[in-house]
Amino acid sequence: MVEAHRHDHGLWTHDHVFLGHGHERAERRARLATILTAVFMVVEIAAGFAFGSMALIADGIHMATHVGALGLAAMAYWLARRHAGNERFSFGSGKFGDLAAFASAIALGIAAGLVAIESVERLIVPVTVNFGDAFIIAALGFGVNLASAAILHEPHDHDHDHGHHHDHDHNLRAAYVHVLADAGTSALAMGALGAGYLWHVHFLDPLVGLVGAAVIGSWAYGLIRDSGLVLLDAEDDPELAGRIRALLEDEMGARVADLHVWRLGPGHKGLIVSLVAPAAMTAEEVKAALRARYASLSHVTVEVAVCADCAA
Repeated sequence: MVEAHRHDHGLWTHDHVFLGHGHERAERRARLATILTAVFMVVEIAAGFAFGSMALIADGIHMATHVGALGLAAMAYWLARRHAGNERFSFGSGKFGDLAAFASAIALGIAAGLVAIESVERLIVPVTVNFGDAFIIAALGFGVNLASAAILHEPHDHDHDHGHHHDHDHNLRAAYVHVLADAGTSALAMGALGAGYLWHVHFLDPLVGLVGAAVIGSWAYGLIRDSGLVLLDAEDDPELAGRIRALLEDEMGARVADLHVWRLGPGHKGLIVSLVAPAAMTAEEVKAALRARYASLSHVTVEVAVCADCAA
């Protein structure tokens, strides 16, 4: 009965499914990367105990935080898909991914802090490392991280609304940053371990840890900022809001009294606008003009007050 009602009155009602393009594919990729990373995490920790290398054990535990983050990303996709039609979510379930990205970024920042603390401790009190065996495991870890990054990599498709790219998937980006951070730290670790093995340069290992922590912390900050703004319904694309205002005022002759544009999910934006028009103008005319120009406007609410004596 509900679906029939929506079909008969399609101009006034619509669904609230605001999942990103390729949502199920992204879910499968996150799940595969989680399994791959988890398997090598076990290998790395076991090798650390076998070789007596605290560096490998610490990196394995660090990788465990990424397994948790990747698992969180996969779960977010599943929850968003499961609750896509749940009417309790007023503007759909598209923000599950942004919530997971925010939590994942916090975990990433904590991991960066722990790596920095441990690196400083090792600069003060050096730790004996079996450089040769540790280098082999670090190289294998680097390969695993590159494979996971390739699975999760999403090319930056430009937004269809005049070339902007504010609608990428923050959840997939968070998962990608996690494995990319591991790949970067593994590459730095390989260099430090190689120098230690060839020239007995011990201080490079903890120094590389500090550099890696700084890079990871920077990525974490960017993710917290971007996903946090989405969760707070901030206007993530002021230029788009400006173009919409120009369309309504300069081209359609109305005056914008109130305008809100925010992100509902990857590739989907919501718009609420109140207009004062000097001549008869319907909300459906405004909606049609907006949707014809901006494909990413998935949920549009328009209020029009006609005031012949009001200047546009």
